Amino acid sequence: MPSVGIAAVAAAAYALVKEAQSSRWQAQQLSELNQELGFELQPGPTDQVRYPGDGPYDLRLGYTQLPMFIDRLRRQGYEVQAQARMSPRMVSLAEQGLFPTYHEKNQGGLELLDCRGQPMFWTRYPERVYADFEAVPPLLVQALLFIENRELLDVDAPQRNPAVEWDRLGKAAMSLGLRLVGQSGRSPGGSTLATQIEKYRHSPEGRTEGVKDKLRQMASASLRAYMDGPNTLERRKQIVTDYLNTVPLAAKPGFGEVNGLGDGMWAWYGRDFDELNRLLTDTGEDPRPELLAQQALAFKQALSLMISQRRPSHYLAEADPGLNELTNSYLRLMGDAGLVSPALRDAALPLTLELQPQVAARAQQSFIERKAATAVRTRLSAMLDVPRAYDLDRIDLRASATLDTPVQRTATELLRGLRTPEGARAAGLYGFHLLKDGDDPSKLVFSFTLFERGEGVNRLRVQTDNWDQPFDINEGARLDLGSTSKLRTLVTYLEIVAELHERWSKLDGIALAAQEVPERDNIGRWARDYLIKASDRSLQAMLDAAMLRKYSASPGEGFFTGGGLHYFANFEPDDNGRIMTVAEAIRHSVNLPFIRLMRDVVQHVMYNAPDANPALFTDPTDPQRRQYLERFADKEGRAYLLRFWRKYQGKDWAQVRETLLQGVRETPPKLTAVFRTIQPQASMQDLSDFLVQRLEGEMPDYTDKALRVLYDTYDPQRMSLADRGYVASVHPLELWLVGWLREHPNGTFSQAAEASTKERQEVYAWLFKTKYKGAQDVRIKNLLEIEAFLEIHRRWKRLGYPFESLTPSYASALGASGDRPAALAEFMGILANDGVRQPAARIDELRFATGTPYEARLVLRGNPPERVLPPEVAATARRAAFDVVANGTARRLKDALKLHDGTIVPIGGKTGTGDHRKDSFGRYGQVLSSRVISRSATFMFVIGDRYFGTMMAYVQEPYAARYKFTSALPSQLMKSLVPALVPLLEKGSCEAPKPEPVPAALQSVQVRAEVQQQAAR
Repeated sequence: MPSVGIAAVAAAAYALVKEAQSSRWQAQQLSELNQELGFELQPGPTDQVRYPGDGPYDLRLGYTQLPMFIDRLRRQGYEVQAQARMSPRMVSLAEQGLFPTYHEKNQGGLELLDCRGQPMFWTRYPERVYADFEAVPPLLVQALLFIENRELLDVDAPQRNPAVEWDRLGKAAMSLGLRLVGQSGRSPGGSTLATQIEKYRHSPEGRTEGVKDKLRQMASASLRAYMDGPNTLERRKQIVTDYLNTVPLAAKPGFGEVNGLGDGMWAWYGRDFDELNRLLTDTGEDPRPELLAQQALAFKQALSLMISQRRPSHYLAEADPGLNELTNSYLRLMGDAGLVSPALRDAALPLTLELQPQVAARAQQSFIERKAATAVRTRLSAMLDVPRAYDLDRIDLRASATLDTPVQRTATELLRGLRTPEGARAAGLYGFHLLKDGDDPSKLVFSFTLFERGEGVNRLRVQTDNWDQPFDINEGARLDLGSTSKLRTLVTYLEIVAELHERWSKLDGIALAAQEVPERDNIGRWARDYLIKASDRSLQAMLDAAMLRKYSASPGEGFFTGGGLHYFANFEPDDNGRIMTVAEAIRHSVNLPFIRLMRDVVQHVMYNAPDANPALFTDPTDPQRRQYLERFADKEGRAYLLRFWRKYQGKDWAQVRETLLQGVRETPPKLTAVFRTIQPQASMQDLSDFLVQRLEGEMPDYTDKALRVLYDTYDPQRMSLADRGYVASVHPLELWLVGWLREHPNGTFSQAAEASTKERQEVYAWLFKTKYKGAQDVRIKNLLEIEAFLEIHRRWKRLGYPFESLTPSYASALGASGDRPAALAEFMGILANDGVRQPAARIDELRFATGTPYEARLVLRGNPPERVLPPEVAATARRAAFDVVANGTARRLKDALKLHDGTIVPIGGKTGTGDHRKDSFGRYGQVLSSRVISRSATFMFVIGDRYFGTMMAYVQEPYAARYKFTSALPSQLMKSLVPALVPLLEKGSCEAPKPEPVPAALQSVQVRAEVQQQAAR
C-alpha cells in the first residue's frame, strides 16, 4: 500500500510538472469555457451587460461611464437603437469579479463624421502603435522578453498559458511567505506580461491591491489567452504587441497621459516613431558605422522606457538620473546573453539619456478650420457632462454630426476671404451703409449659422465664422444685436392680442362693452373695441388688424422707464414726423413706434397682472386698500422671491453676482446701491475696488470724502431696501436674495422665504402710507415695471431668449438687453415651424465602444415638440419677416435666391444694428464720455419653409469706433452666399439617419466557436 501511495504522489507530481510545462489541461478547459463567452449586438436596450470598474483603460475609453452617458442622452431625446448583450456565462464571470474576455482595442478615441459620413475630426490614443507583431523590430521584442517574460514565445509549448510563469510565481509566493513571518527582503515580481496588462488596464488606478486582486488578474489573463483556441502562440505574440502599444509611462505636461512605447519615445525623448523603427530594424552583426551611433541612442532610449515602467513617475516624471545607469546594466546583461551585438552595446553605454523638458509642438490647423468640429465637440461635452476636451477626445465614440461639410466649407472659405479689402469688395461689402473706403475688413468678425427644420428636430447644417480664436461668437457672448429685438417685441404684442381674442371673441357686443379695461391698457381697449365692431372675428383677421394699428415716430416725447427719463431717436431723421402702422415700423425698422409699442405691452402686463387693482393708484381711502396691500406684499413678494431663486439656482457666487450685474446700468450710484446691499459688511476700500473693476477707465475721480458720501448714502442702515432697489433699478427682493445667497450658498428656498419675511413686508411697506402720494406712485410704477419685465422675460425665454433677465426698460425693444445669434436662429425656427419649438440638434447618432461587450448605438428621436405660439401668431410674424426682405431694410435680398429652373425661393428676416457703448458718468449722473465697446450688424432669416439662421458682422474695441456700417452689411454678405445654398435647396441636405439593420451577432458565441474549431483542427 505505501508503494501505491508513493506511486500516486509521483504520478501526480509528474502530471503537475508536465502541466506547468505544457498547460495542456488548462488549454482544454479554458478553451471550452471560452466557447460560452461572447456578446451579440441586438436591437433595443438591454440589462444583459455588466460594465467594468474603475480601471484606467475602462475610464479612459468611457466604458465605465457608459451607463451615465446613456441615461443622460435618453433624457435629451436619444434612444438606444442597439446594444450588445453579454452571454449568460460572461455575465456570471463578470459578477464574480473577472474582467470580461474579448479582443481589446489598443487605440481608442473620438471620431466625428458629418451628415454625409465624411470625417470631420479624428483622434486615436495612443497615437503611435504597432499594427501587428511583425511590425515590431525583433530587437525590441528580445529586449522586452529579456526584462519581463523570457519564456513567453517558447514555440515548444504551443498551448502554454502566458498568464503564469511557475518558477517566478513560486519565488514570489515564497517571498510573500517570508514577509508574513517577519523576514524582510526584496520581493521578486510574479507578474507576466499578460497579467501586467490586466492590472494596468482594469485594476483601480492600475495597481494590485492584495492577493485577491492578483488572482483576479491572473484568472482574467488566462481566460483571455485561450479565447481564440487552445494554441496560444499567436495570442502570445499579440500580448507582446499589446504591451508595447499600451504600457503606462507616466504623464507629461503638454502631452498628458503617456501610454505605449511609440508615444513614450515621442513624449520623453522627442523621437519620431517611424525613425525609431527604421533604425532598429537594421541592426545586423556588422552595422553601418554611420548609423551605429543613431541606432545605439534609439535602442538605449527604448530600453530605458521598458525598464522605467516599474516606476515610471519616479524615473521619467521626476527625471531620476539613476535611469541611465540602470539601463547600462541591462545593456551589459543583454550583451553577455548575446541578444545585442558588442558593437551596439559598446556604442550605447557611453551615451547619456536626456529627457526632453517639453513636448515638441505639433502643427495646428487654424481655429477657423477647426471651428465646426470644435462646436460639435463642445456640444458633445455638455451632452455627456465631460467638461475637459482631453477626456472627451479619448472616449471610444463615433458621433455623426448634422453639419453639411460641402456647404460649411463654402461658407467658411467665403468668410475667410473677407479678411482682405479685395475679398470684401468682391462680395460687395463696400458702399452706402456698408464699409467705407479705407475701412479694414480684417478687424471684423463675420459669422453664419444655418439650420434645417426637420420632423421633430432642427438640424444644424452650417456654423462658421472667420475669427481665428476658439471662442464661439454665435453662442458664447452677450451681444447688442440692435433691432432684431423688434421682432421679439412684435411677437409678444401679437401673442397678447391672441390671448385677448381667446378671452373675448365669444362674447357678444353687450358683454364686450361691459368689460372693464384699465385706462392705460391701450392694447386691451383696442382689442375690445375691435371685437365689438368686427364682422370677421377670426384670430387671423384680428392679428392682421393689430398689424395696422398706428404709432407716432416722433422723438420729441420723454419716456420714464428703467428708473429714469429717457429720449430715443430714429435711425432715419425723415421718419421723425411720420405716423405709421406696426407693419410699416417693422418693415423699415423705425425705433420710436417700437418704444411706444413696448410701453403698451408693459402697461398691458402691469394692469392685467392677477392681483392688479386700479384703485391702488387712484383712491388712497379705498377700504380694501390695506387688506389688498398686505396680501399683495406677502403673496407677490414670495412669488417674486421664488422667481429670483430659480434665476440663480445652481450658480456659484461669482456667477450669481455677474448675473445680477448684467441687468444693472453701470453708474456709481446704481453700482453702489447694489454693492452695499449684497455685501453690507464690505469696507469703503472694497467699494472703491469694485467700482474701479466695473467702470474700468471710466471711474470718476472721487476724493476720499466724496467716496465716503457715496458709501454712507447707500448704507443699509440709512437707506431702505426698497429705496436701494429703486436706485439700482433692480427688484429689492432680488437684491436681498443675492446678498443672502452670498452668506448661505447651500441654503434652500424654504430657508430664504422664512428669512425674508421682514424684507418682503419692508419692500412694500411704503405702499401703506398716504404721505407723498405722487412720489409713491412713481415708485409703484417703477416696481411694477420691473415686475412686468419679469413676465415679458418669461415670454421671451419660452421662445429661446438665452439670458436670465431683461433690462427693465422700453429700450429692450431696441436690443438693450442683448441677445445671441444662436438664440435668434432658434427664434426664427419657431416662426418657421408655425409656433412649435423643436430641439436643435448637432449630433444625430452616437456609437460607443464598437466591437466590445459594451457597444451601444443611440440615435436622436428628439424630445416632444412644444407649442409656444398660436400658429396664426407665427404666420403673422413670418409674413412680416418676408415683407422686410420684399419691401424693407433687407430688400437687397429680394428675389436673390433663384434655382436653376427659375424658381425664386423667398427669403424673410429681420435686420438689426447694435452699437454697444460704455458711458462714463460724473458724481451727479451726467455723462462724461461714451466709449464704443462693439458694433454689430445682424440678419436673422428664414428661407422657404425649411431653412433658417443668422448672418452677423461684429467688431470690438479698440476698432469699433472706426466703423459705421449698418445691418445692410450682413444682408449683402447673405446675398453673396446665396449661390452656395442653391444645391442645398435643389438636391436637399443630408437625410436624417435611418435605423440600420443590426447584425444578428457582432461577435457571437457561434463565431468564437468556429474560430476555436479551426484552431483545434
